[in-house]
Amino acid sequence: MNRPIPGTVEVAVRHILSDKVTGFLVRTRRITWKDNVFRVRRPQSGKQTVELTCPVCDASLLAEVRTEARARRTRVVFGVLAALCATVFFAALAYAVHEGGKTLPEGQSLPTLFPISVVSIFVAFAVTPALVIRSRVYNGVSLLDAPKPRRLHGIKPVRVRG
Repeated sequence: MNRPIPGTVEVAVRHILSDKVTGFLVRTRRITWKDNVFRVRRPQSGKQTVELTCPVCDASLLAEVRTEARARRTRVVFGVLAALCATVFFAALAYAVHEGGKTLPEGQSLPTLFPISVVSIFVAFAVTPALVIRSRVYNGVSLLDAPKPRRLHGIKPVRVRG
């Protein structure tokens, strides 16, 4: 069993070896990669920039690591926002069903809040699962920039001007 070491976080650096899409009506995507897992020490306060190296192409990656307390607070904020969005979803759905089911006299329109509730239903329906997933997978590590390969198989990268 692989237990985490207190004060550290695991960061995986993956290099995509092949990316194939096959099929005509039903598309199948197959990605193969080689990864290397780094164990990075969290800083005591604030955030720290760490340089990681790709195991295949020797590209240098910069990652920003935050403290455990900051990562935990961010996860809790995402969870609270997800709960708030779920509450808005159910309240707006109940209001839309209540107002939409009424029979109105001729010449009278639905209240102004009805279209707002319909829009909030769709927005909350899309945002809530994203916030739930984000609150579960957030670990306090973010990639700062794209990889810059030092050398690819002995060939220097060429800049094309155009």
